[in-house]
Amino acid sequence: MPVTPLFAALDIGGTKIAGALVDADGRLRHRLQLPTPATEPGAAVLAVVHQVLERLAGTADWAAVTAVGIGSAGPVDLAGGTVSPVNIPGWRGFPLVEAVAAHPAVAAHPAAAARALPVRLAGDGVAMAAAEHWRGAARGADNALCLVVSTGVGAGLVLDGAVRPGPSGNAGHLGHITVDLDGEPCPCGSRGCLEGLASGAAIARRALAEGWRPADGDRTARAVAVSAAAGDRIALASFDRAAQALAAGIAATAALVDLSRVVVGGGVSAAGDVLFAPLARHLDRYAALSYIRGLDVRRAELGTDAGLIGAAALCR
Repeated sequence: MPVTPLFAALDIGGTKIAGALVDADGRLRHRLQLPTPATEPGAAVLAVVHQVLERLAGTADWAAVTAVGIGSAGPVDLAGGTVSPVNIPGWRGFPLVEAVAAHPAVAAHPAAAARALPVRLAGDGVAMAAAEHWRGAARGADNALCLVVSTGVGAGLVLDGAVRPGPSGNAGHLGHITVDLDGEPCPCGSRGCLEGLASGAAIARRALAEGWRPADGDRTARAVAVSAAAGDRIALASFDRAAQALAAGIAATAALVDLSRVVVGGGVSAAGDVLFAPLARHLDRYAALSYIRGLDVRRAELGTDAGLIGAAALCR
């Protein structure tokens, strides 16, 4: 019986490193994830990537793998195969494609003959856009922006019916456009970045600074969302500020490239109406030009699997 080809997928972020084998219909097998040691040296982060690969390589399905796809927090450099995630300071210009290709399970894979399996890289926002355009909420949209709002803020663009990563692989990197001209310095080197206002870390940081205190000691954006849903004034204000920043970034992008649809995913999107209600209100104000009014804003459909499905989409 012919073996159905599979893709190995890695999703690398500031909080977790996930892996799975993905079939040609976007279904996941053997999904796993480990925490990212984001504050440790780069070698420690790579060691976790290797652990994920080793576990996948230990499955009976590994022999059917034909390529490896990686969606990583960025920025990325497609030409050099390197990554420099803002939230992983130990990786600056890190040769991730080379390091993954050199892993024994990839380099000596039986399907690769004399060469390693091909390894494809994209930023996590581009990977999410590829996933949602293939299997999720951006299906059928010719021009869409797909956002990941999580530990950081990433995004990818679908233009003229195809995912467009740009020459470097960073097209649509919305988290690091300036939305506050006099804003705080950002680890990326700029200031007033969208990520510094709208990421999960930013939401929690702002709420804590304004006096919010979680009842159970959970100081994450998830806990802020729970408080906001219960009517906490400070928690609601923190989400409102994040939604305002997102609306400004989305409206600017829509005006620039003439979007019809926006898909919002990532862990912060799990807050539901706590995020999406103020986002819609602020978009009414910022998306004022006639050709971007009434943007079709949808919640991502693929949840935490989007990065993995998108990494596999790179290999299709």
